[in-house]
Amino acid sequence: MELNDKGFPELLKQGNEQAFEKVFTAYYPALHAYAFTIVADMPVSDEMVQNVFLKLWAKRDKLEILTSLKAYLYKSIYNECMDYLKNREYKNRYKAHALHNNKNLVSAEDAGGRVAMNELEKKLQNALNDLPDECRTVFQLSRFEGLKYQEIATHLGLSVKTVEAQMGKALRRLRLSLAEFISILIFFLWIH
Repeated sequence: MELNDKGFPELLKQGNEQAFEKVFTAYYPALHAYAFTIVADMPVSDEMVQNVFLKLWAKRDKLEILTSLKAYLYKSIYNECMDYLKNREYKNRYKAHALHNNKNLVSAEDAGGRVAMNELEKKLQNALNDLPDECRTVFQLSRFEGLKYQEIATHLGLSVKTVEAQMGKALRRLRLSLAEFISILIFFLWIH
């Protein structure tokens, strides 16, 4: 059976592993090269292609290919790469903003401030680790990856309402976990 055969996507929908393997083997090198032209990073290109194939298999029962399988895969790679670049840009802007704000808050000579910021980072990481898995994932995708609730819902296969509820739960638990430490930190910064 040829890959451009119109019946091939139907085999994928039915969960035919041989069909999936054939698509993967046939298209992986070209899709990887295409992803590299967009992201200019070999490991990231590999990740982008793997993500597309993982999503293809995970959502095979809802697969709707309106063009050819090849066009569908290339468009999926393009979208995956664009999402990656958008999120990378968001992270870079966030880091630059945080670095700028931290320079204003804590000078390089202020060892006590650096210790307090390091302690806050540890407390935050511990508080994040204490969150339930789904709750933590939703929080990280929203706050660290810059995804909107709809994007998170699609990515995780949840409803937007569930994402909103998990985000609210995460924020409440983090506020409770970090409230005492933040009060002490504010007091520390106020007296210095």
